[in-house]
Amino acid sequence: MSKTRVVADHRIMGGVPCVRGTRIPVATIVGLLAQGRTVEQILSDYPQLVADDVQASLEFAALAVSERQVPLRTTA
Repeated sequence: MSKTRVVADHRIMGGVPCVRGTRIPVATIVGLLAQGRTVEQILSDYPQLVADDVQASLEFAALAVSERQVPLRTTA
């Protein structure tokens, strides 16, 4: 993943991770994919994006999820 494609800058969208040079949050792109939109549909809806931006958003989201600690339930 090109680390320069996704940025988190407190001056842009309050620090929400976005595609560089846009105000399009990674969460928006990942959410659209989760809803069943294709990369082509997303690129059509957001012409300032390229396919590599969508891929970088997915990679960023996967990395973010893998770094979180999820509490496990323990039985009483």
